[in-house]
Amino acid sequence: MGEFSYTEREGHVLTVVLNRPERMNALHSPAHFELDQIFNDFEADPDLWVCILTGVGDRAFSAGNDLKFQAEGGTRDRPKSGFGGITERFDRTKPMIAAVNGVAMGGGFELALACDVIIAAENARFALPEPRVGLAALAGGLHRLPRAIPQKKAMGMILTGRHVPAAEGLEIGFVTELVAEGEALNAAKRFAAEIEKCSPVSIRTSLDVVRRGLEHASVEDAMLAEYESVTVLRNSEDMIEGPKAFAEKRDPNWKGR
Repeated sequence: MGEFSYTEREGHVLTVVLNRPERMNALHSPAHFELDQIFNDFEADPDLWVCILTGVGDRAFSAGNDLKFQAEGGTRDRPKSGFGGITERFDRTKPMIAAVNGVAMGGGFELALACDVIIAAENARFALPEPRVGLAALAGGLHRLPRAIPQKKAMGMILTGRHVPAAEGLEIGFVTELVAEGEALNAAKRFAAEIEKCSPVSIRTSLDVVRRGLEHASVEDAMLAEYESVTVLRNSEDMIEGPKAFAEKRDPNWKGR
């Protein structure tokens, strides 16, 4: 158990819990470095396939940057992987699910946006309120949100800093699934179980091709581009096992390689 977070391992799934309830799970420099190491270890462990990120308690997923720590002269240093150890982890190869309970504000929302899936409880609220305190959402929010939802909807949130309830987040598209209050983590675990049924190599390839494909202006350019992850998939044991298991009418035994 870390000082500012803790982890739970269940099968191929790692759950990372932000654990600063006295600050509504807001993060400061020491927490960023602690989380960076956790996600480094997750990425390096071939037996871990999926990560769930959540916050302890019902009040907050994360209130974002710990402004009190900053105002009191605390260091603003962060690892190369960015806020919470993930917002600038551009080489990440494994899926991450945000299980959002309560508020996800500023950097907290940016943590969720850096994940691949957002499961939100009905009491979850999202915002990028940085302009209201003389800041800007520079940990990815200004880039990821307009890519996740229609630009005019994103600008409406960015330019006002308004709080958006989870139901609206589902409607405009940045929330993947809306669940009852208190059920975000359970729903995220069910979602992770569905991912576990898939080949880890196929999942890693899919993540890579989607992300790198979006860097191209056209679908044609994206499809004709070369992806190293596709070569890895074509040479993997999983690509042999999948069709074989289907033909033999059994569950596949994924190797993840």
